[in-house]
Amino acid sequence: MSIAPPPVAPGRPAAASAADLLDRHEAELRQALRIRRTEQKLLALYAEGKLFGTVHTCIGQEFSAVAVGRAIAPHDIVFSNHRGHGHFLATGGGVAGLIAEVMGKDTGVCRGRGGSQHLQFGRYFSNGIQGGIVPVTAGLAMAQKLRGTGAIGVVFIGDGTLGEGALYETMNIASRWDLPLLIVCENNLYAQSTCQTETTAGDICGRARAFGIEARSGDTYDWPELLAAMEAAVAEVRHASRPLFFRIDTFRLMAHSKGDDNRPADYVQAHWDRDPLAVIERQLAADPRWQRLTAAVDAEIEAAAAEADAAAFGCIDPPPAGGAANWQPVRFEEERIVDSVQRGLGTALAADERVILIGEDIESPYGGAFKCTKDLSATYPGRVRNTPISELAIVGIGNGLALGGMRPVVEIMFGDFVTLAMDQWINHAAKFAFMFADKVTVPLVVRTPMGGKRGYGATHSQSLERHVVGVPGTDVLCLHHRFPAADLYRRLFATLDRPTLVVENKILYGKRVSAEPPPGYSLAATDERYPTVRLSPGDTPALTIVALGGMGLDAEEALADLFEADEVTADLFLPTRLYPFDVSVLADSLRTTRRLLVVEEGQGFGSVGAEIAAQAAERYGAAGLSVARVAAVESPIPAARPLEAACLPGVAHILAAARGLLHGTSHG
Repeated sequence: MSIAPPPVAPGRPAAASAADLLDRHEAELRQALRIRRTEQKLLALYAEGKLFGTVHTCIGQEFSAVAVGRAIAPHDIVFSNHRGHGHFLATGGGVAGLIAEVMGKDTGVCRGRGGSQHLQFGRYFSNGIQGGIVPVTAGLAMAQKLRGTGAIGVVFIGDGTLGEGALYETMNIASRWDLPLLIVCENNLYAQSTCQTETTAGDICGRARAFGIEARSGDTYDWPELLAAMEAAVAEVRHASRPLFFRIDTFRLMAHSKGDDNRPADYVQAHWDRDPLAVIERQLAADPRWQRLTAAVDAEIEAAAAEADAAAFGCIDPPPAGGAANWQPVRFEEERIVDSVQRGLGTALAADERVILIGEDIESPYGGAFKCTKDLSATYPGRVRNTPISELAIVGIGNGLALGGMRPVVEIMFGDFVTLAMDQWINHAAKFAFMFADKVTVPLVVRTPMGGKRGYGATHSQSLERHVVGVPGTDVLCLHHRFPAADLYRRLFATLDRPTLVVENKILYGKRVSAEPPPGYSLAATDERYPTVRLSPGDTPALTIVALGGMGLDAEEALADLFEADEVTADLFLPTRLYPFDVSVLADSLRTTRRLLVVEEGQGFGSVGAEIAAQAAERYGAAGLSVARVAAVESPIPAARPLEAACLPGVAHILAAARGLLHGTSHG
């Protein structure tokens, strides 16, 4: 089906002559020209083979950036997208730092780590994922409101972003919570190669109004009017502390990236003919003032490019090496694990006003699906908040709160639902610190119950740890019954410096955490921030077992059966940190037993248990090592309890695997 492109972008040219505009708006014209010439230089550098990947230019949209940059205050926060060079320059970023960054040089604003799409300078941020930056900016705006700074958040989206659900989840929350958020939609009629008539239904501004958000519009053709309209919009967001949506009709004159432009040439040329900056350049070509202005801009850009060309490329520091495990006795008071979780969260709220809890149904009187936040909203009103069913948006808002100096805790009601927020975890939270050259931290906590054995069925019973581990820049923790949740949360908040996911096996909530070891065993833990707990027998163990989360309960029961029926003892290791995990904590035990059994409730293929087994084989397999794993059956989890029991591992499965290792019939 052939669909005609939309009409030439609406808008009327500025009424004043080019000379009058230069008289009244020299600074704005200089900034617009500076943006355009920088983008043209980047395209030239790309053609010379001096850039990596790709480059997305904003040629044709410059006055959108100029209008926002002129209207905002120095303390306001701007979040942009993959086409953000103009926004970066207009809000205070330097040409030298930008060109060096896009060239991958150490003198770039992010030391070459972020490149064209991932820039950070002062209160400016950008990321290349469509839609995902909107909840992050909402969180940044919320942080400013909570801290009383008077700053607002501004997020740039394109009309292509109108297809992303994150936008609508965020507009709903921003409107309900009265967040000072300005959403600027650069309506350039094409999303990459696809014209708007193929993809976008309904009225653009009507989408915002449906959420009770005021919507305004302007265009880059009458850019003096746009300057005034944007100034008024920023003032309204600041004064009312309410979100506002501003559509800017404009046009991208160059290809989406590099040279991938399949738009009709005559259609693009029609926009070139009426482009306001091109018109001014033609009309003022002989004007000495314009010539001087142009020469100064070109000199700045050429000097920046030469400086970047001479600079060295950035480097990545290697991760720190792990050390030997130091074991210490474990002592703590016995309590229900759900009470320990609630106590840990309450202690964090009491100790630090930056801590804020958000999630679905977590306020009193409900207190969360598993009552982990019971009574906390009554004690800390405004800092424990119910949210809509919007996992993507609330984790994104958590990211923004963290970037804004808060210590957010986001509860995902069931671990199965973390999949709805994976973009925010993988492409935002995990990458901000690295992409932005460690100039920012993301002290975000996401906590969620996982696991089955309660008859909840295929979408509420999974253990999805394998899908969230292995993401650089994050920690993944898990609760078990041999270390207090309250103590784990105390350690977490005391040192929180990165996105951290805490897995709380739902079977554990009603159990008790205990430091009393089984008869014949001693209990010790490593002196790490997130310790591994070890149950060691009084005699020489024949087997090393690692059990994850709630499977520690089954593993301990299996220990007792092995001793009574087989007269065999084993070392049992219960980690509180699943990622990163260093298998050297097992070294002493494996040198003795030469047998490793890894037990987890989730699927075994590509799992945490598989990673532990692989590390053990790599480090200790040369002298002979037998490995077995216990995991769930490769099947969705049924709701019927007998069928669920057949799918999920338990004591019998652990015993069978252990005996296979002991008798030489199980190897992996």
